[in-house]
Amino acid sequence: MLTSMKPCRSLSKRLAQAVVALVLCAAGAANAQLRLPSLNLPQPLGQPGLDTLVRPAERLLDRAEPDELGALRLVQVAELLRRHPDVLEVDPRGEPVVRSEILATSPTPAVLRAAAGLGFQLIREQQFDDLGASLIVLRAPAGMKTAEALARLRSLDPQASFDFNHVYMSGASVPLDGGATGSAPTGGVRAPGAVGLIDSGVATGHPVFAEATIEEFGCGGTRHPAPHGTAVAALMVGRAERFRGAASGTRLYAADIYCDSPTGGSADKIAAALGWMSKHGVGVINLSLVGPANATLGRMVAAMVARGHLLVAAVGNDGPAAPPLYPASYPGVVGVSGVDRQGRPLPEAARGPQVMFAAPGSQMVSAAPGAPPYRQVRGTSFAAPIVAALLAQSLPQPDREASARALAALRRQAVRSDPASISNATGYGVVGASLRVDPARFR
Repeated sequence: MLTSMKPCRSLSKRLAQAVVALVLCAAGAANAQLRLPSLNLPQPLGQPGLDTLVRPAERLLDRAEPDELGALRLVQVAELLRRHPDVLEVDPRGEPVVRSEILATSPTPAVLRAAAGLGFQLIREQQFDDLGASLIVLRAPAGMKTAEALARLRSLDPQASFDFNHVYMSGASVPLDGGATGSAPTGGVRAPGAVGLIDSGVATGHPVFAEATIEEFGCGGTRHPAPHGTAVAALMVGRAERFRGAASGTRLYAADIYCDSPTGGSADKIAAALGWMSKHGVGVINLSLVGPANATLGRMVAAMVARGHLLVAAVGNDGPAAPPLYPASYPGVVGVSGVDRQGRPLPEAARGPQVMFAAPGSQMVSAAPGAPPYRQVRGTSFAAPIVAALLAQSLPQPDREASARALAALRRQAVRSDPASISNATGYGVVGASLRVDPARFR
């Protein structure tokens, strides 16, 4: 169902403000750009003119928090749309979608025949046998607007599941910063202690992954390592002399959904990655990405949760007053917020009942491709993998009863000021505080 006009106007206004901010950032000097840091893009520990690895940017870590951080994702959405108007547009709420594509989840043959009669073309099809679902991607007839195409299909059968092919962001980062991974392994070995990652590409040649076993999926066998996916993966399974992830040594199933493509991060790619994780029996899966509610993604998430998977997702950095973001806000998903080294919630982090736990999300370091090999990271994107890695130690494969026990055990470990209440900022409390890799280690 399309949303009402009131939220449409609200988000449109925010998007317009974001576009203005984007123009100002592009035209401004370097000092102005520094006042709008990208929350979930790994930041270099030392940059020319600021600091070096000998002095790892303590001044930046100790400076006061900026007042306004919630518009950054919308700024990046605006930039993505500006660069790729031929393949991307916005839905009525201002969220990015793949132009002319509509998703149909488990449609009946009769609905597909009716869609073909209206001029829709079937361009992709995926079967998820483990989840009892299928996904069809339809292209709208030439000249038909995407919103009109969705309305036409929904009129065929109000009970059928149709939606836009929304594009999801790696936290606050632009999907084009994402890389690619290799092809899926053919054996389907289910190793104990596995954990899943749906993100951008991982720099598997980085020293922190020297002892890691990483199974890769996506992008047709090509590999384009990306900062975001590399940092998140390292926080889960990395290990080096001065760095240790939350579950180092655990087998990582890494699905790249961005592949250096303007349509990377789309809902159908996330669905494909979830299907691959299900096929390989990965119990806990981290999704450090955010976007709007989507019928296809919602159905896939529900099927995974029903099967006993634990999906861990960042709640996002659009600000405490922002509407809920997905997949963190779907029922059964473990929503994770971030805290600083004093245990205080990040001012840009989302608030609400979707927050189940909080973990370190700033004043910390993770791995990065290239030089320097370690960079500062900030945002809920980097708190979620810590929670996922902790849960994976208790849930090597999907199991509904075991997943409930794993969550209960983590709730007992969580630290919060009032044990009798659940906070809309940190949920059941903060976990993994000791796993923060402080920049001081890299002096």
